[in-house]
Formats: sequence, C-alpha cells, structure tokens
Amino acid sequence: MKPIKPTRSFSNELMDRLRQTGDEVADNIILQVFQQTEMAGLRDFFKWLNTNETEYPLAIVNDFVNQKPELPDFADWKVMQKGMNFFQENQERIGIMLACLALPYCYAGADGARVLAKSQRIQNDTLKRLEETGEFIFTVMQEKNWQNGIAFRKILKVRLMHAAIRFFSEYHGSWDNTWGKPVNQEDMAGTNGAFSYIVIRGLRKSGKTPAESEEEAYLHLWNVISNIMGVEKALIPNNLREAFTLDKVIAKRQFRPSEEGRLLTKALLQTLESFVPNPLLKSFPAAQMRFLLGDEVADLLGIPAVPFESKLIPFIPNQLLFKPAE
Repeated sequence: MKPIKPTRSFSNELMDRLRQTGDEVADNIILQVFQQTEMAGLRDFFKWLNTNETEYPLAIVNDFVNQKPELPDFADWKVMQKGMNFFQENQERIGIMLACLALPYCYAGADGARVLAKSQRIQNDTLKRLEETGEFIFTVMQEKNWQNGIAFRKILKVRLMHAAIRFFSEYHGSWDNTWGKPVNQEDMAGTNGAFSYIVIRGLRKSGKTPAESEEEAYLHLWNVISNIMGVEKALIPNNLREAFTLDKVIAKRQFRPSEEGRLLTKALLQTLESFVPNPLLKSFPAAQMRFLLGDEVADLLGIPAVPFESKLIPFIPNQLLFKPAE
C-alpha cells in the first residue's frame, strides 16, 4: 500500500489574505516605470512585454528581466527535465487540454474573469491571445531555453505583465476591492493549477492516464514556473494530493456564473470552432469542453449542451477536430 502523502490545509483566512496580495517586487517596478514615463510610457512598456526583446531603456527593468537565472531552492532539475519530456511526448493532447479545459476552467472564477474581461484583449483578439499563451508554454517546456536563460526572461516578463495589469485595473478607479486585488495570489495560483494539475486531470479523463511519476514531474515543473512568476510558496502545492486540495478550495470560493466568464468562454469557443475544417464537426469543441469540464462548470460558463457529440468525444482523435497550426 502506498503511503498517503501529507497535504497542507488552505484556510479561508489564508486565502482571503492572499486574495488581497499582489507581487511587491514586480508591483514596485511597474510603479517606477509609471513615475518615470507616465501612463503613455507604461502603455508602451506593456507592448514591449509582449515582444521577445530583452533590452529596455530603464535600468530597473533590464536588471530584473536579465537577472542571473537561479532556480528556487526546492527545484530538482532532473524532475524538471522529466516534466518537459512528458510535455514533448504528449504535446498535442496537452494542447487540447489547455484550450478546451484549462482556459475555460480559469474563466469559471468569476472575480478573476473580471480582470480578463476588462482588458478586452481576450474577447477582442482571442486568437492572438491563444498564440501568446502557446508561445509562452512552448518556450518554458524546452530544456535549452532554461539553459540559455530564455525561459527565465519569458517568465519574468509575464510576471511584470501581471503587475502592469494590476496597476491599470486599479489606476482608473473602476476596480472594486471586494473582488480581491487584480491578478492576486489566489488567482495566479488557480491559473497555474489549471495549466498543471487540471491538465493532468483532463488527460486522465480523456483516457491518457500518465504514470504518477510523470504527473508529479509535470506539476513540479509548473511549481518552479509559479515560483519564478511570483506566486508565494504558501500557494504552491507540494504534490498532486495537495494540488487537488488547493483546487477544491479555490473552486469552492470562486466558481460561480458571471457575464464575464460567459463572454470569455464564448469568444474562446468561436475561435476554436474556426480551427475545425469540417462544417459537420463545428459543435465538437463545445462537446469537448463540456466533456472535460463536466456539466456543472460547463453550465455556469454557458457552454452549449450537445449530448450526441459529447458521447462521441472519447472516440474521435483530436486531429480530426482541429487542423494543425500552419
């Protein structure tokens, strides 16, 4: 019999505190960029964060983005390599999990979805946002990019992007603090959990059950990414059992119907449908989402019910549903 792995509890008191917590290091950099360049300069800086450029005119930004790459003290390079190998071997399946499960799963968090909806980047340019997410994941899932520092810079730029979104959201005065701080610790932990543990759960449900050592390695890799991205250790799960516990706590606290969540999901669904070359299969992305998410989450996101197609999803190869990227 396998020993039961220990798990921390995540109290509402802890989660309430971290819901009002951002990222002091990154937030301070954004404040200094604003003080030196004003709002127009900060908007230009945000655009720079979406590029692959590594040099910026302000030293405080360069020093942060180009700092000497150092893994967190808990990181195990061999386990990280195993996690990257797992991704490479299951790239197509994981891509489907990210698009049809992880992203809409994030939209189910009503208050977190408000930030995404307010920026209007996702619903107005969903394809570009998907491409950016895909580029980020592909970058951090390659061993060479950890060795040459590219993965670190990519993660640190996303960390600054989160801080910039926090600043923009609060600066205009339309943000209600009862929703929590924009892009707060709880929401960041939930997002990274969706990209790691929830993806693993989706693979299991779709019939591709990885070995436990592969699952733990993939989770460990994302834990390292989360730490570099500024997520506090209190919300980084030590193992799969703890990831399960944390996910349940966040879902219970945050999942509920919202107009923002439905709008984001609708935009995502329409984009995925555009990838389906066969007109007869246009309803299958919705069926895939509903199959992976389950009816309860799918209902609160307004995903259409397509019972017949849902029954066929486990038997249809993904390559028949989605044309490969050109």
